Formats: sequence, C-alpha cells, structure tokens
Amino acid sequence: MIEIDDPADPRLDDFRDLSTADRRPDRPGGRGLVIAEGVVVVERLLDSPFPVRALLGVRRRVEALGELPAPAYVTSAEVMAEVVGFHLNRGVLAAADRAPQPDLAGLVASSRRLAVLEGVGDHENLGSLFRNAAALGIDGVLLGPGCSDPLYRRSVRVSMGHVLRVPFASVPDLAEGFELLRHNGFTVAALTPRADATGLADAGLRGRKVAVLLGSEGPGLTEETIAAADVAVRIPMAGGVDSLNVATAAAIAFYAIV
Repeated sequence: MIEIDDPADPRLDDFRDLSTADRRPDRPGGRGLVIAEGVVVVERLLDSPFPVRALLGVRRRVEALGELPAPAYVTSAEVMAEVVGFHLNRGVLAAADRAPQPDLAGLVASSRRLAVLEGVGDHENLGSLFRNAAALGIDGVLLGPGCSDPLYRRSVRVSMGHVLRVPFASVPDLAEGFELLRHNGFTVAALTPRADATGLADAGLRGRKVAVLLGSEGPGLTEETIAAADVAVRIPMAGGVDSLNVATAAAIAFYAIV
C-alpha cells in the first residue's frame, strides 16, 4: 500500500475524472480500462482474468481485500473524491486492462443456454442482465447491433462484478448469428409482449439448447429479428401493463429455460 495525499499525483491517472463522457471505454477517447467499485466488485475483479493495474481507496477498504497483485494507493475520502470526480461511498476502486473474450463460434459451441441482445443500450439494464445471467445459469451473452459496452464502469457496478465472469461476444450480423446458433442445435426464442406470441411456459423450452432474444428498452426487438427467430414467446401479464424492464423480463425467461 502506498500513501498518497496529492490528488494531482500522476500515479492516480487511471482513476481520474471517471464521470466525464470521454472516460467511457465505449466512446471515442475512452481508454478501455475496466473499473470496479466497492469491496465485493473489486474482489471479483481480483478473481477474474482481467489484469489489475492499480487500486485506489481509503485504508480500511483496501485492507479488507487482503493480499493484492498490484499497487494500492491509499488516501482520504476527500482526495479520492477530487481525483474521481464524485464522492464514492464504496471507498475503493480498482482499474484493470481488458482480458481476451471468447470468439463467437467458440462460445456458441461450448454453451447450452445463451442470451442474445439487440439494441440494449442502457448500462444499468445491461449490468442487471449480466447479474441475472450469472445467477440463473446462462452460459454467455451475445451482443448484437446497438448494444452498449458491458465493461463500462456503471455496468460492472450494477452487475456486482458478474459481467467479469459471464463470457460475452459480439454478433455484428444477427442473421449470421442465428445460422451459427441453429448449426449448433439451438432453438432461437424471441421474447416479445405481442399478443400472438406463445406463452413462455407453453413453449417447451426448458432443458433444451435455447438462445433467448431480448430487445431494446423502448421498442423491443425489431420485427425483422422476431420473424427470423424459431419461436416468439411472451410473459403473460396483468391487464394495463404492456411490458417489463428488459433485465426483469430476462430473469423470468432465464428461469423458464433452465
């Protein structure tokens, strides 16, 4: 552990101004670093394949982590807030480089249950979805067009670090992705609230190799994507409610196919 009391110390640059848009790894000018917040999430980062660069925190939070593989800069909450750009209640951060992700074909071939996302752009929804995937035995997440970067700081935080353990791969062309899934024996099920879709419990998906398609927070899946699926399924809901949050809907669908 290294004591630091100067917020301008260049050794803290990995943690500087985290709230500004150009620090996002998925934006131009972003550095692509993975940032973990809080003892639990930092512990999961330390236990992941992501190479840790450094830690920053107040002493008691850093000491709670035990033996560390990288420099740990210890400072006051006030200095930390000045560096980061906001007050951090969780008291500790870690920065890491990215780890190689599995290739698309390899991930599909080694999986039985997958989530396939189209246009999921909200980082908190994405983080919640990864947390649900980890909890309910989903083998991986395929990110289609319009999806945000799951390794953005907010997604990592909301996922409670589980985005660091659930493998994911990009699918630039969903049509080609569907071909690959079917070649590997998957049933492609599009989750949609429309009335003519089959009820999730009646679709016979439990125990099969299934890829669940989930769409954006507003319009949901495109009509083209729903038409390309093997089956359209819905979660029956009470009258007057037209849809669920995408992460909530995903959790229900994941539970139904395990």
